[in-house]
Amino acid sequence: MVKPLTPALDAEQFAFSLNGGVTLRGYRGEVREGTPLVLVHSINAAPSAMEMRPLFEYFRDKRPVWAPDLPGFGLSDRPDVDYTSSLYARWLAEWLESLPGPADVVTLSLTGEFVARAILEQGTKVRSLSLISPTGMGFRSPRPVASSSPVDRFLRSRWVGQPLFSALTSRPSIRWFLGQAFVGPTPEYLVRYACETTRQPGAHFAPLTFLTFRLFTEQAISRLYSRLKNPCLVLYDRDPNIGFERLPELTDAYGNWAAKQLSPSLGLPHWELKEETIAALEDFWVPPGREAIASADIAENSARRQSA
Repeated sequence: MVKPLTPALDAEQFAFSLNGGVTLRGYRGEVREGTPLVLVHSINAAPSAMEMRPLFEYFRDKRPVWAPDLPGFGLSDRPDVDYTSSLYARWLAEWLESLPGPADVVTLSLTGEFVARAILEQGTKVRSLSLISPTGMGFRSPRPVASSSPVDRFLRSRWVGQPLFSALTSRPSIRWFLGQAFVGPTPEYLVRYACETTRQPGAHFAPLTFLTFRLFTEQAISRLYSRLKNPCLVLYDRDPNIGFERLPELTDAYGNWAAKQLSPSLGLPHWELKEETIAALEDFWVPPGREAIASADIAENSARRQSA
């Protein structure tokens, strides 16, 4: 029998019931008043709110901060469903709309695409969006494996899927994959927790879908990012799995997009360059960065008055 998952963060936990009977769980800080800050982990074989721990620990006593485990991971339900980017967008939209007000959202890697979809497809109100090492900004775009294709059925079969997931989530494998994201040594407790969360019942369902690339959006620049009106910030440097060659297409053409390179880092600057990451976020949220957010707020309030 598998023992219950240890909490990733030493903090108050919350649970939110999504449509369809799935429960999203996560953690929140001590502060109750102010603009919510939401920290969304990445998608891979072993993610959880643990990935956002450095930012959560810094902001937990400064403003309302929330760190969810997305369905399929961490403390949240891990149902055997057809995981898609639109489904994650809908789940995020449901939960984000339950918060006291529009949040400053910080995402890691692929989940930036999910939040962009929540904004565009579900009409979710977000005060700002900060994307750490986001996907969809390189020249190479992953080709998704069609649902119910031979490759998809091969990955989902009990004879292949679970053994493959077990191989990918062995301790040496997790240590190697995490090591690709760190310039320096990988924190051992991060490795331990990644191993623990992958041993939970249903842990393989969402990651196996991730391996089909169906959670990615082809041409995310044109289909998602360029359509956003919210103030958006990209924090990046180098990443062994994704590129940022097309980032200037956003920052040069759209006034709501900004970017800051945090070097040296390999996908997790908030772990190894914590102070620089926090400074970049706070500069984005307050003057001079807040000018962009304030302009967006003014435009929205003006539109509301005109329609009233």
